[in-house]
Amino acid sequence: MSPRGRRFASSVRARASLGATAVVAVALVAAGIAVVLSLRSNLTDQAGRSADTAAREVALDIASLVPDQTSYAGLDLPDDSGHPVQVSDERGRLLRASEDLQRISGTGVSAVTPVKSPAASPAPGGTTAPGDDEDSADDDSGADDNGSDDHGGDDKGGDDDASGDDDPAVGEISDGTSYSDGSATVDGTTGDYRFAAVEVTDRAGRTVVVHAGASLADRQAAVSTTTVTMLLGLPVLLLVVGGVTWLVTRRAFRPVEGIRREMAAITASTDLSRRVPEPATDDEVARLARTTNETLTALEAAVERQRRFVADASHELRSPIASLRTQLEVGDAHPELLDVPGAVADTVRLQQLAADLLLLARLDAGERPGRARFDLSAMVREEVSQRTTDRVPVTLDVRTGLEAAGSRGQLARVLGNLLDNAQRHAHASVTASVYRSGGQVVLAVADDGSGVPEAERERIFERFVRLDDARSRDDGGAGLGLAIARDVAARHDGTLTVGRAPEGGALFELRLPRPDGASPGSTDSPSGTDSPGTTNSPGTTSSPDGGHAA
Repeated sequence: MSPRGRRFASSVRARASLGATAVVAVALVAAGIAVVLSLRSNLTDQAGRSADTAAREVALDIASLVPDQTSYAGLDLPDDSGHPVQVSDERGRLLRASEDLQRISGTGVSAVTPVKSPAASPAPGGTTAPGDDEDSADDDSGADDNGSDDHGGDDKGGDDDASGDDDPAVGEISDGTSYSDGSATVDGTTGDYRFAAVEVTDRAGRTVVVHAGASLADRQAAVSTTTVTMLLGLPVLLLVVGGVTWLVTRRAFRPVEGIRREMAAITASTDLSRRVPEPATDDEVARLARTTNETLTALEAAVERQRRFVADASHELRSPIASLRTQLEVGDAHPELLDVPGAVADTVRLQQLAADLLLLARLDAGERPGRARFDLSAMVREEVSQRTTDRVPVTLDVRTGLEAAGSRGQLARVLGNLLDNAQRHAHASVTASVYRSGGQVVLAVADDGSGVPEAERERIFERFVRLDDARSRDDGGAGLGLAIARDVAARHDGTLTVGRAPEGGALFELRLPRPDGASPGSTDSPSGTDSPGTTNSPGTTSSPDGGHAA
């Protein structure tokens, strides 16, 4: 198969059209068979009713004959070819038959020439020697007298071979009718017939069986016409179904092709500001287009954020590298002027910035912290005890025995960033608190500095953001500490917010879910029982205008 043919066979439109055509074909064939069978059955029943009517008309004439007319020679039988009639006795001997009947099968009486009754005159249609029975009668069909089809009792039931026990009364007609299918030749024309057999007892007490047939030519013609019509119309209808399905699916998938082309163009141009066309409908394709555009928007924002991150990181790295290079070049030319402490400070700053960038990269990659439980209170005491060079001593207000779940190292990094930020802006007081609040554990860091303006309380958590009074790279950080702290909090299913401390400065609150899954209940407030100093309950009022390093 050629590539074009393979593409056609694998397309959704082709599969949908072929599938719909196949389903419709199966349904139409099944429906057609059901219609033909139902039509055949209805027309067969109609022919049976017609045959039963003809048989009962003849039986009525027989029942009304006077005893001296039981030779049936004067019996008036239908002369039309549509209703051939035979009259036989209970042993199957033919007594009377339609004049034009030449050949018959299916009634159990294959003779067409009646036998002579001892007191009767010859019947029309032929002569027979006295005493001859049905075995010597002319059998134009060549069939055995008993070679009839099974008599299918339709709505009245009964048997052709009537027994004396079930014979109708004198001058009465049996209520039961038995049916059979066969063929007959009438006036040189052979056709299929539906036969009805009715028993009747004449006035002389003789029980006979009247066989009357109804032509099935109408049934055969109707069934044949219906079958041919269906066979001729089926291919045309399937072509229409396949064509309509193809056109409908083509119209439905036209927006999908537009989306595909636009996505291919975006991929080739790397222009993430472009968007795929959105249909005006509210169907699945339109929702797909909207979702695709939302994905492109998020991707564009992520790429733009990555570009800014790289640009800001390059800018932040350039200053300490340039300062370190300058000091090393001066030291190389004038060893006595080498500022070793300054070079060490610049190297430490570079190391810290590289560590921050590496941690952000790991967080952006979706790294999830472990769920190991640890003592948060002990971790805070340990981290604060190691900060021996802080400008402002840190006051602890820690409840003992409070645990958290996650990465101890990352949460220690959050505490360190918050304390570093507080040290840069505090006047004389920095407080670290750990307490419970409902189903959460809260780690709070407060200072008595100028606080964070309410309008800037979300912006300071963006990367490389420093407020006006923290622009100096010599005194402030790179603007990554608070961004890292919030990302770590989010990875631990917690939150990090900033508000106003009771002392007037900034109050940062890290809220983490309690690992024991405790429901909201009692709430602790910092009380200072475990530390040399105390703070009041965390406040939430606005702070005066000021600046805070991020």
